[in-house]
Amino acid sequence: MNRFVSDKNILNEFIKDFVKVIEKNKINYIIVSGFVAISHGRSRGTEDIDLIIERISFEQFNKFHKNITKTDFECLQGKNPDRLFTDYLKENLSLRYVRKNSFIPEMEMKMSKDALDEKQLNEKTKLKLTGLPFYFSTIETNIAFKEELFKSPKDIEDSRHLRIIYAEELNESKINEIKRLIRKYRLKD
Repeated sequence: MNRFVSDKNILNEFIKDFVKVIEKNKINYIIVSGFVAISHGRSRGTEDIDLIIERISFEQFNKFHKNITKTDFECLQGKNPDRLFTDYLKENLSLRYVRKNSFIPEMEMKMSKDALDEKQLNEKTKLKLTGLPFYFSTIETNIAFKEELFKSPKDIEDSRHLRIIYAEELNESKINEIKRLIRKYRLKD
């Protein structure tokens, strides 16, 4: 059984429906990682979309969780908002939301955990080449994470793909600065 979704239309609709609730609840967010490359035409499947939200209170999360579960979504880790917030989000662990009665794709939602995530949220952008209305982390940030932290063959190919598409616009000094911050906050160099 294939656990990956490769149909961009299915992923776009899934994100659109999820982000609609995020925005309705006035929560700052960004989409990061693999979907950034996929949205730029890279042909590869994925089972999850990575989303970072700003640090929010339990009250904000509770309201969001009630709203998202009133739609076509459910959280794989359970239904109790107090436990989800305390045991997962506050512990810098992600929550995984799926459409009801489905297992893929998943929205892997995490709260901002450090200054590096805050920087990404503050620099969020809509990537015009995708034609999508969602907020993403910058291309430079995605490249830096894929090259400096993740480093899997899939991530290196994602980075290479983005470097080709944005060859004329990339700010290498920004990529290097983000790599330095990754070493400081994630790799603890």
